[in-house]
Amino acid sequence: MTTNSLNVAVLGAGLIGLDLVEKIQASPYLDCGLVVGRDPKTLGLRRAAALGCATSAGGVTALADGGPFDVVFDATSAAAHTAHWSALSEAAPLLVDLTPSSLGIPVVPAVNGADAPDYGHINLISCGGQASIPFLHAITRDVTATYIEVVTTVASPTVGRATRINLDEYIATTQAAIRTFTGAEQAKVLVNISPATPPPPFRVAMTVQAPGLDRARVHAAVKGAEQQAQAWSPGFTITSCHVTDGQATVAAEVTATAGRLPAHAGNLHVINAAAVLLAEQRAIGRAL
Repeated sequence: MTTNSLNVAVLGAGLIGLDLVEKIQASPYLDCGLVVGRDPKTLGLRRAAALGCATSAGGVTALADGGPFDVVFDATSAAAHTAHWSALSEAAPLLVDLTPSSLGIPVVPAVNGADAPDYGHINLISCGGQASIPFLHAITRDVTATYIEVVTTVASPTVGRATRINLDEYIATTQAAIRTFTGAEQAKVLVNISPATPPPPFRVAMTVQAPGLDRARVHAAVKGAEQQAQAWSPGFTITSCHVTDGQATVAAEVTATAGRLPAHAGNLHVINAAAVLLAEQRAIGRAL
């Protein structure tokens, strides 16, 4: 830890919450002050305690009482975040929402991350949003998209109960964010949860329809966005990019490259890497 490290708390001890704790523990700018769940027998709470974090099964009340913190990460569910975000915002000056609640300012590090340290309530949209919007934003900088479609494929073992419950919110929030960051007239998001063995990597297939798409410019934009994304999440890889008759189709894979996550859990890795990056930016900005 540095002398300017931030004291942070994690609400939620599921798949996302546990990986987030491990990423926080690996950061020189963040100190995990508390991990909160609702069931003392939760595997995530036990593992967080084994990592040296203070834990509580007292839910949002325990987190609010345990503050103040510099940053609170909410890794629960959209419904839970909606119910208690005001209590969380009082516990820390920066609230990072990893649920598809649509509350807070939507942030994608490669697009508007530079402004994020000034915000008090950040929404990270969804794993599909974090994986697709950097490319969609780059493609549509100079054209107006009439239609954008994003199809994500995730391995079933990486999709926890809260995510499955939140699929409707996931789709609505991701579609809204795509329209916001691209200006597209229409956006459609589809989700495939694959039970295949071995589990497939996290894949994102994107289709952009826009008059005036130029093949060379699209390829350059996608390559530039890939390099930016790899700076904070090295597992980003473009697997195909084609432009024909006003339509661009781009496919990407995101693999988990650090910690205990299996490689196919890129969906968990990408949103947690974004969350930690934004908190680290806050710490670095405070030190200047």
